[in-house]
Amino acid sequence: MSLFRGKNVLIGVSASIAAYKSVILVRELIKIGANVRVILTPDANQFVTPLTLSTLSKNPVLSTLVKEENKELWNNHVEIALWADLMIIAPATAKTIFKMANGECDNLLLSTYLSANCPVFFAPAMDLDMFKHQSTQNNIEKLKSFGNIYISPTEGELASGLNGIGRMAEPRDIVSAIENHLNFRLPLANKKILVTAGPTYEAIDPVRFIGNHSSGLMGYSIALEAAKLGADVILVSGPSHLTINHSNIKLIPVVSSEEMYQECHLYFKSTDAAILCAAVADYTPKNVSEQKIKKNKNFINISLKKTKDILKSLGQIKKHQILVGFALETENELDNAKQKLISKNLDFIVLNSLNHKGAGFKHNTNKVSIIDADNKIYKFELKTKTEVAKDIINHLISKF
Repeated sequence: MSLFRGKNVLIGVSASIAAYKSVILVRELIKIGANVRVILTPDANQFVTPLTLSTLSKNPVLSTLVKEENKELWNNHVEIALWADLMIIAPATAKTIFKMANGECDNLLLSTYLSANCPVFFAPAMDLDMFKHQSTQNNIEKLKSFGNIYISPTEGELASGLNGIGRMAEPRDIVSAIENHLNFRLPLANKKILVTAGPTYEAIDPVRFIGNHSSGLMGYSIALEAAKLGADVILVSGPSHLTINHSNIKLIPVVSSEEMYQECHLYFKSTDAAILCAAVADYTPKNVSEQKIKKNKNFINISLKKTKDILKSLGQIKKHQILVGFALETENELDNAKQKLISKNLDFIVLNSLNHKGAGFKHNTNKVSIIDADNKIYKFELKTKTEVAKDIINHLISKF
């Protein structure tokens, strides 16, 4: 999943031959889930048509302060600026850069720029001598000092026929540059987090197993929330019907508790935190039949042995990692959770009780309490598991 999904992106296009790349930029952003609106400077429509950009963006293209279809109405630059989660001015000509740097607002694009409170990215496009001129360089530095984010032009053949620096960055490179910038600003940027989710299935024979009712939704929600906030996530999941799609998430499917144990130990040492949300089976058959067990007896005895305690084993080897566990209880909830917190060397534990309506397995909601290693307790109301995931990740961020 892209960081742009669901984001409101405002693209400003100024009068440059590089405006044809803005068409591709709009298309790329729409493909990865952004909501896009476009503002053209008055002269920009000599290089690219509003029809093309409105068709691709699925929104009317704006150019003038006064609405062309009704001269008594105006395009509210303040509302447009407030709508945007981020603004991209590409191409940014020498003239537009000068006006931005000096506070001129003689068109809708510049008026909107001066009203913007969101991050503003600008990608220059001009001939090499114009780009190298000290006045242009001064204006670029001035814009950067205001907090605008500069996307450098590249070298190559220019419209003049000369070769040199001044070509607007390619649309995909612009998207990547913005994603990298946004990732760096996120609270979990450069953090690696291990998350476990779902049930484990412990084989009895080739067709039967011991399992539980976990869907994996809580763990998947935690993994997705961590990824959205910039973390690189290793999601080790038992069997689940759920799917997950985010560029920051590596999904590792497993079946048994032993497989989950091995994968967790493989990745744990290189992580900054681990949140073990999976409902791991406590017992597994001592002997697994190689053939399907026939139904020819009224009773059957299956010898069980304890599975490896993944959470406790990680608690024994943790160094710098923040380790988080879950406690699903039906009685003496608080005491049992506190005991688990201590015995497994956790930094905090998430307690949920099957006694609360709407909590636990088979629900899209959960009601949890977070207990810290210093016995501080944070109680939360019944929420969707997506909202619970946010509470858990926010608590994790406070630990960093």
